Amino acid sequence: MERLKYTPFERVYLKDHPELDEKWVQNRIAEEPSLLGLGDVVLKDKERPQPHAGRLDLLLQEVDGNGRYEVEIQLGKTDESHIIRTIEYWDIERKRYPQYDHTAVIVAEDITSRFLNVISLFNGSIPLMAIQMRALRNGDQIGLVFSTVLSQLELGLVEEDEEVQEVTDRIYWEKRGTPATVKMVDRLLELVRAIDPNYELKYNKFYIGLAKNGQPDNLIVFKPQKNAIRIEPRLKRSPEMEQKLEAAGLDLMEYDERTGRYLIRLKPDELDKHSVFLKQLFLDSRRSPGPE
Repeated sequence: MERLKYTPFERVYLKDHPELDEKWVQNRIAEEPSLLGLGDVVLKDKERPQPHAGRLDLLLQEVDGNGRYEVEIQLGKTDESHIIRTIEYWDIERKRYPQYDHTAVIVAEDITSRFLNVISLFNGSIPLMAIQMRALRNGDQIGLVFSTVLSQLELGLVEEDEEVQEVTDRIYWEKRGTPATVKMVDRLLELVRAIDPNYELKYNKFYIGLAKNGQPDNLIVFKPQKNAIRIEPRLKRSPEMEQKLEAAGLDLMEYDERTGRYLIRLKPDELDKHSVFLKQLFLDSRRSPGPE
């Protein structure tokens, strides 16, 4: 087995570098957008002109989704003008192309606690992310490392606000779906209880959720339909997870950025085939932090 050797890296502040500048960083991200950790995205445009507002550094778009990311890069510390400019470009793009889900992204070398607090306030109403960038050097080689310090605010299911007055029962779901698809939920609950026996079903108007010791704990929600069931595990989006889902042969519909859930369609005759994989998926969901 090949033995790995420890190599020290020196942090380089590009703000003070005589040769490497913001344009250099912009080109590196444009060449490899996955560096930012936003999932499977491609470069849509660079130095995109904005009406009466300068140029947007980078516009990235999801390959298989409906998301667009308006990315602004700043060397050194974040400042007021940079935050305002980022939000302004996001607002222009979402109004021009409302058919996409837009997210503003600030990339900076130093996202201070003061401005992180300000950005957090915006994050309650504006889908905004903050990514800290570090340049690391070893000899004559230099690389970039990006770390998300503030994710887009993950909103819970809208219908969760209605849980108290919108609690339903099993009969409601047997009519909305079928007795057969509701029985699928029973079998899926058995997989969850193999992980933790304290879970039980909680019937709500828009979905069947989970409760643990009487308290909602929706690591997965279920939506029985007429000929299938939709399961929505709470998981952080990643290329690795999507590869696992596709390799397992599951019908992956999409990823809901707002709720932080994968949407998977499962037919009755597929349950036995995927039971082992689903149990592991539920275990991963239990470990994954979520908006609920």
